[in-house]
Amino acid sequence: MNRIWAGIDAGKGHHHCFVIDGDGTKLLSRRVANDEPDLLQLITDVLALGDEVIWAIDLADGGAALVIALLLNHDQQVLYIPGRTVNRATAG
Repeated sequence: MNRIWAGIDAGKGHHHCFVIDGDGTKLLSRRVANDEPDLLQLITDVLALGDEVIWAIDLADGGAALVIALLLNHDQQVLYIPGRTVNRATAG
């Protein structure tokens, strides 16, 4: 099974998605508008990269609401990682 991880840095007008495989190799890095057609294309493109995708996002509502809803509607596993945790991880 080819498991990959997709992290989304969510914003109001756009998001940034970064995808890695089990070895930490970058598979995709993309800025995407916070609108349904662009987000659906992103989901399609990421799903084509692996057999199982684990998604992580740094916001649980607000600007992230649309992408979360679309991921859940596509039966995707979505993990919430608080921004504070992300900042600590990247600082050290």
